[in-house]
Amino acid sequence: MDIKTIDTLCSDKTMKGRKAPPSHYTFKIKSFSWLSKASVQKCTSEEFEAGGYKWVKLLDEQRHYRSLSIYPDGNKKEGGKDHVSIDLVLVDTSSRPLDWEINAIVNFSAYNFIDDEYHITQDTDVRRFHVLKTECGVAKFIDRSTFYDSSNGYLMDDTCVFGVEVFVVKSTNRGDCLSMFEGPIPCSYTWKFTNFSSAKLDKYESETFVGGNYKWKLLLYPNGIVEGKGNSVSLFLVLDVSTLPANTKLVVENIVRAKNQKSDERHLQTKACRKFSNSNAAWGSRQLVALAKLKDPNSGFLVDDTCVFETEFTILGVMMPRTD
Repeated sequence: MDIKTIDTLCSDKTMKGRKAPPSHYTFKIKSFSWLSKASVQKCTSEEFEAGGYKWVKLLDEQRHYRSLSIYPDGNKKEGGKDHVSIDLVLVDTSSRPLDWEINAIVNFSAYNFIDDEYHITQDTDVRRFHVLKTECGVAKFIDRSTFYDSSNGYLMDDTCVFGVEVFVVKSTNRGDCLSMFEGPIPCSYTWKFTNFSSAKLDKYESETFVGGNYKWKLLLYPNGIVEGKGNSVSLFLVLDVSTLPANTKLVVENIVRAKNQKSDERHLQTKACRKFSNSNAAWGSRQLVALAKLKDPNSGFLVDDTCVFETEFTILGVMMPRTD
């Protein structure tokens, strides 16, 4: 059975010009017209490396070498009549297992002497190479009449330059699965912090409370941390990671708040949607309320030397590594 190994790209790819040469390989051919006169159906390059793989120079069953190939009169078997065709071959596959697979984005180019730039195919499709498909190309790369007309700039003094870029797409075999809860779990907690003026420790923890199937607490820095150090109160919601299954992240929409005890319209709060995990178990605000504002007797945040801090959060779902 004749196995077809050429993965032919769509014809008439949009070409865009750029000054920079192809990243991986260029192939200059002098006396190009003599290829047709000598009945050379295909002109091949030497092998090169890109993405950690060797490309071109493949020995086929008839013991002919295949490579980055230029068809001066078109690859007629692939529908390239009246065009210059180009294709690329992956080589050195004999040591790979039968189920090997390589995915890559391939862009071909032709140098335009008049524009002084490379006209490159803008192909964003990922090409899949495997044991039955080791080659890809563009059968209708450039119309022959356009190419052979020197006024178009592709063939100058019977010389032309072709190029190729191969960007291998390597899979990390990693992925996550987000499972949103059909009924998000709302949670809240209020912490009355008394004797604020007597607070001497850097940080204080609230009692542990339950939200969903997990344990949480509030963490307060009365004199702030980082950019809030010495000028603000810092407040964080903290997950007890011992209640979180391994490799699991909670997607949580969260509010931390300093409550104004004189006006429900003047609370200060920060809101965000975050993922809580073993490596990122806390979220909050380093500058929730300025100390000067909090200590102002008219502000309503400190009444009878007591502050009220709150959190309201909704557990929206869980994220775990994919297993399928």
